[in-house]
Amino acid sequence: MGDSTNSARAVRIHGTLSSIYPDGRPLLSYRNPFELLIAVILSAQTTDAQVNRVTGELFSRFPAPAALAAAPREEVEQIVHSTGFYRSKARNIQGAATEIAKRFNGNVPGRMDQLLQIPGVGRKSANVILGVVYGEPSIVVDTHFSRVVQRLELTAQKDPVRVEREIRSLVPEEMQTPFSMEINLHGRYCCTARAPRCDQCPIRKECPYPQRER
Repeated sequence: MGDSTNSARAVRIHGTLSSIYPDGRPLLSYRNPFELLIAVILSAQTTDAQVNRVTGELFSRFPAPAALAAAPREEVEQIVHSTGFYRSKARNIQGAATEIAKRFNGNVPGRMDQLLQIPGVGRKSANVILGVVYGEPSIVVDTHFSRVVQRLELTAQKDPVRVEREIRSLVPEEMQTPFSMEINLHGRYCCTARAPRCDQCPIRKECPYPQRER
């Protein structure tokens, strides 16, 4: 399919999914940009629900970047233990808190290049912050997003950076952040990795996947 055809399909898909998933906010619990950034770092290789189980205690004990940066490492590890990879996650969130407190005066930066310098933050996490906090056009590529756009044949790329670049070229800027969230939720609830619910899919007519699997 040509780019113009795929772009038109992406716009139609957004039009359908926006009515099904109207709340484009992340499923992570947070009250401010700092809490969202820490929650996103903790969400690697675990569920948002599991992250939400630990962040209440984490932020009640250490509500600001400086407090988390200065916290005893063992205490932080104990709190985040259930999210998996707790040692590296504790190191990353304390490193992130240190950078934000010292380098950015306690504020989460709003530029991609600055966000990527923060421990534990890659392009996916940075795009969440840019899209949700700063309203910048963002394509958030995680496993759910990649799976769905590949099944839709909006891209054949596998590398997350290339997926981001290609989808960004197809989707109008004002739709990019909500499109990312809609596709992510669709991948969680309908277009699952195993046994996708194609018979219930609201965008099935836009998708080559069911025909290919027959």
